[in-house]
Amino acid sequence: MLNLNAQIFIDKNRKISSISPLLFGGFAEHMGRCVYEGIYDPKSPLADANGFRNDVMEALRDQAYSVIRYPGGNFLSGYNWLDGVGPKNQRPVRRDLAWQSIETNQFGTNEFMNFCKEINADPMLAVNMGTGSIQSASDMVEYCNVQEGTYWSDLRKKHGIPQPHNVRYWCVGNEMDGPWQIGHLDAEAYGKKAHEAAKMMKWQDPQIKTILCGSSNDKMDTYPEWDRVALEMAWEQTDYLSMHYYAGNHENDTDSYLASAVSFENFVDTLEGTLQYVKANRRSNHDVYLSWDEWQVWYKGDQMEGGWVEAPHLAEEVYNLEDALVVAQWMNVFLRKSHILKIACVAQIVNTIAWMRTKSDGLLKDPSYYVFKSFSNHARGESLDVQVNAPLVETKKYDAVSMLDVSASFDVATQQGTIFVVNRSRSDSVTTELIWQDDSQVKIENAWQLSGTDPKAVNDWDTPERVITKSIPAPTLSEGRGAIILPPLSFTMLKLQSI
Repeated sequence: MLNLNAQIFIDKNRKISSISPLLFGGFAEHMGRCVYEGIYDPKSPLADANGFRNDVMEALRDQAYSVIRYPGGNFLSGYNWLDGVGPKNQRPVRRDLAWQSIETNQFGTNEFMNFCKEINADPMLAVNMGTGSIQSASDMVEYCNVQEGTYWSDLRKKHGIPQPHNVRYWCVGNEMDGPWQIGHLDAEAYGKKAHEAAKMMKWQDPQIKTILCGSSNDKMDTYPEWDRVALEMAWEQTDYLSMHYYAGNHENDTDSYLASAVSFENFVDTLEGTLQYVKANRRSNHDVYLSWDEWQVWYKGDQMEGGWVEAPHLAEEVYNLEDALVVAQWMNVFLRKSHILKIACVAQIVNTIAWMRTKSDGLLKDPSYYVFKSFSNHARGESLDVQVNAPLVETKKYDAVSMLDVSASFDVATQQGTIFVVNRSRSDSVTTELIWQDDSQVKIENAWQLSGTDPKAVNDWDTPERVITKSIPAPTLSEGRGAIILPPLSFTMLKLQSI
């Protein structure tokens, strides 16, 4: 193992953009055990009066989710939202064709609203653009957001919800470019339908913000033409363009996998360029931003067909150290692209492609849980344009990349900042000099680190804290300079305070 050298230059006046709180969101789909046996499990001894698992709720609050997207996902395109409201003993049991599962509809829109209140997160609802109509989309907004005196608002009151939910963020469909999607449409047909749906939805409530379906991933044959065409059709009724991306180490090439931020940034850059083109082409004054409302590591080949049972075990990935380091880089990209990226929702929040897994009497947290928690609780204020001089790591997929992947934030209101650093190297530590260029008087109050020697290391029920963030000695600064040794395969967070 070598001990190499690097430098990180920081200037709190060199700002990228304000950091949207909505970058720290999650996604809950009626898929596998995310909702049933995850969020909602009234038969569990750990459930509260609402049927929510107390241990899950506590962990979600610990992660400080700002927004939760619901109810799908592929599930959405065959879902009738009316099945999930009203008296529970009158709700129909349906086949969910997306995941070949049985849906009891015991958890629906109003239960989801209560859930969001319990974890202090904003709701993001999605309307069905597959089997659903523009009328049903409009009706759902009326049900959720209109005070009273109309059919759908009064139905909500009849269901025991006297005050409107005032849902601000609405996804207009899900992955409609995908042939796997129920009611799949081409870009022009979807763009026209989404435009008309969003128009009606905004007539119901002009305050809402709509998210247009973008490409399901950057490997689609229609990417990014789909995005351009759909945006051309629906630009003036669109506030955000949706991005979906799942990463993985399919080739077991850890060096390339740990450089995944290159792909993430390219994805953002391409879609930002598409937004700029459509805005210019339409001679528009209206701005559209990006919503990365599905992102996650997902590649280990877990079962995907539900076998027509309730709450089947689907896509219950086990995440290891290298996965956590990729998540940390992903979130570094969120901060570095915060000028255009305003919403992000990790898919998903419990059991299904999630960093938490439940059993009847317990909850297990994967390493990525702790990485997300570090960003969601500490990245505040504005993102800083950090200059990094570091050795390079050779990769098969991306050629040479910087050994260190870095982002930083600074909050003027609290005079606090945070630096997030990933050492991508599997073998070498890096003595890293921290240099403040703006003559700020700062001190590093706290430091935490998640690291290990085995990129495949996991937390399991016998050793649930094998890979977690741990407090480490904070480096001392003198005249705006200090140094820290970053071990290989590590994520480090430094908490700063102006003095």
